[in-house]
Amino acid sequence: MPRFLVTWLITAIGLVLTAQIIPGIQVENFWIAILAAIVMGLVNAFVRPILVFFTLPLTFLTLGLFLLIVNAISFSLVGYFTPGFEIGGFLDAIFGSIILSCIVWIINEVFGNEK
Repeated sequence: MPRFLVTWLITAIGLVLTAQIIPGIQVENFWIAILAAIVMGLVNAFVRPILVFFTLPLTFLTLGLFLLIVNAISFSLVGYFTPGFEIGGFLDAIFGSIILSCIVWIINEVFGNEK
């Protein structure tokens, strides 16, 4: 399978697991999670670099901690653009993005999805 399909599948599994951990995040079914993973890839490819560029001075002043806020904004955008994928609030988006990153990292380490 091409690597991007495996990455989408891993991200979809991570979204489902994140929704199980964080009560403010809801995913209707696995197909919605796959759609959200695709939207997340598009948001990370097009919107997130623009956000990072414009918030670079603030990110520099906070020693990189503002990137957590940028990740939460990106995660919230995925919830906004994906019907059936709901994020309760900004705090849920912050914790959801952190948990999702950890879950995807663990799955990649276990199953060896190397770049």
